[in-house]
Parts: sequence; C-alpha cells; structure tokens
Amino acid sequence: MATDEPIFGNDEKRMFDISIILKIIGVSASGALAPGPLTASSIATGARGGWKAGLRIAIGHTVVEFPLVLVIAFGLGAFFQTSWLKTTVGLAGGIFLLFFGWLTMRDAFTVKSLGVGREGAHHRSAFMVGVMLTLLNPYFIAWWIGVGSTLLVEALETVTVATVGLFYLFHVWLDYAWLIFISMLGSASRINLKAYKVVLLAISVMIFYFGLELILSITLGP
Repeated sequence: MATDEPIFGNDEKRMFDISIILKIIGVSASGALAPGPLTASSIATGARGGWKAGLRIAIGHTVVEFPLVLVIAFGLGAFFQTSWLKTTVGLAGGIFLLFFGWLTMRDAFTVKSLGVGREGAHHRSAFMVGVMLTLLNPYFIAWWIGVGSTLLVEALETVTVATVGLFYLFHVWLDYAWLIFISMLGSASRINLKAYKVVLLAISVMIFYFGLELILSITLGP
C-alpha cells in the first residue's frame, strides 16, 4: 500500500548515508570473515560440491539469521542471553560439529574417486549445514546481541520489517560472497584425489577442534 511516510522516520527524512553503509559492511566483516565452523565447513562441502555448496550454506545461514535479527530489532534479544539457553545451544552445537567432523574425516578415508554421482546429495546437505551451524552457534548469537544489535540501533531511526530488511541486505551480501569464495577454494582441491583427501582430512581436524572448544567453553567456563 502506498504511503507518504519515509522509510526512516526522522526529521531530516534521510536514508542510509554512505558512512552508515560502510560501517555496516566493515563491522559485518568481523563476523563473516572470522575463522570458524561455518568457514571450515564451507571448504569441506566446497571440496565435494563446488561453489553451489557455499551458496546453499549461505542460504541456510540466512534462514536462521534474518529471523534472529528481526527478534533482536524488536527488543527480544534479552531472551537469547539466558544462561540455560546459551548452555543448551552451545552443547548441541559442539556435538553437531563433532558429528560433522566425523563425516568429513570418513569421506577423507573412504572416497575412491572424484566422480559427481554424490554431488547432488552434498548440495542438499550443505543447506542443513548452514542452518545447523548458525542455529547451534552461541558465538554467532552473542555477536548479534553484542555487536550487531549496537550497529542496528545506530543505523535505524524507525524499526520496521522494511528498514531491518534493508539493513540486513547491506550485511548479508558479505556472507554470500565469502562462503561462495571459500567453497570455490575447497573445490580447487578436486584437481586430484590426493589433494581432495588431504583437504578433507585437514578440515575435519579443524571442525573437531571447534566442536571440542565449544563444548569445553560451555562446560568449564571461560
């Protein structure tokens, strides 16, 4: 429905200016480009499914992230800071990472060829990897509550679904670009079977590390 109201309801009726856009991109990079489970998993799935695996991981990530941003924007972020929820999410995330690391290591030892017969299945599973590693990552949730929410408040004059959506677009494109790029690097390992196995083995060890670190940080504390 047409309206004369500005997207941002301040007196000057200004849209996002360039300084705010650059700040959103710069701060978002601190989360998107940081080494972590999602980056490591993108390399692993990219080694099997190419750049499309990275795209599917990014879509799965978005399916969880955007509703979380809406929840925080409309003032419900405190719920995610409750200790029982952080503990539950952290333990579940650590267990999932160990499981995914085991699957990746198993592939490193059992794969016999670089054929594409299983590639479609890997593409489909990549979406669920994006969902699970976002949903079960307490550090991701903490980043949005501590860093992302501050940026959100600064950028938005009036909080509506439309304004949050515009803010999110300036943030999320970096996730897509990074995850697709990383999965393409993983895909390059498919030049030969030995390189493919080495990449999968190295990434599985990294994923195991992230999983154990997450579980220990939850159970033992900082």
